[in-house]
Amino acid sequence: MFSYRHAFHAGNHADVLKHATLVAVLQHLTQKEGALSVVDTHAGAGLYRLDTGEAATSGEALEGIQKLLNHLNSDGTVTGTLPELLKNYLVMLAGFNQRNGGGKGIKLYPGSPLIAGHLLRQQDRVMAFEVHPTDHRALRTTLAQATSDAKLQMDRRNGFEGVIPLLPPVSRRGLVICDPSYELKTDYADVVKLMGESLTRFATGSVLIWYPIVGRSEAHDLPRKLKNAADKAGKDWLHATLQVRAGSSGQGPGGGLGASGVFVLNPPYTLKPQLEEALPVLVKLLGQDKHAAQKLESKIR
Repeated sequence: MFSYRHAFHAGNHADVLKHATLVAVLQHLTQKEGALSVVDTHAGAGLYRLDTGEAATSGEALEGIQKLLNHLNSDGTVTGTLPELLKNYLVMLAGFNQRNGGGKGIKLYPGSPLIAGHLLRQQDRVMAFEVHPTDHRALRTTLAQATSDAKLQMDRRNGFEGVIPLLPPVSRRGLVICDPSYELKTDYADVVKLMGESLTRFATGSVLIWYPIVGRSEAHDLPRKLKNAADKAGKDWLHATLQVRAGSSGQGPGGGLGASGVFVLNPPYTLKPQLEEALPVLVKLLGQDKHAAQKLESKIR
């Protein structure tokens, strides 16, 4: 059950899609002064190094974030004409490294809980769940040492279960981030169940779900089930996918994952135009063969 370690995949193309989208959502939600609660159901270790350890061993970041970093200057500014969503993502990475002792360049890659911690304010809070026996210890240390204005907390509990008592948050403003490893086939059903609970308990809240596009019927059915749940509740949704090479099994040249998607319930109105601009650029920058592609669909009422 605990064979998956995100450290080997930190900064890959799936992280780029997921985290660039997350930055866009959080930047919109923090425009209002009211307190914001962010819950990360599968937080991982929280922080990863790109220059050493597992990420350097796998080399997946070379085909992901490293290709975007060519547009980032040493002073944290962005060169060229990158879309706004990608610029903001790179500026976040530069600011995080400067704030947390990453030194020159981008050596530290933050996971979702630390991205949230970097962008949130004093009135906001992050609750991160992680059950992995190694990663939960790393996460505890990482959150304790992180520089953040927000309150950062963690719990060694199944995030699918731990999130339920937190909905709705006291502030009535919140975002749930759900990106399990899908190591277990039951993860797909648990994600759908989580969506249902969110719609029942906190219908106005935003939910960001990441999933791998692999050769499993569960992966194929997941976005359809999420759309149906949102439609039945009369809520807005957005679904974006990014494929970097041929095939959907994740077993293309070099191994690893070939495509992934993000589904956002109650997305900010600004997200769709940002992704419309950014996704074609990601295909151009991260695509590994002629079959690289993207797709964006939504229902905004």
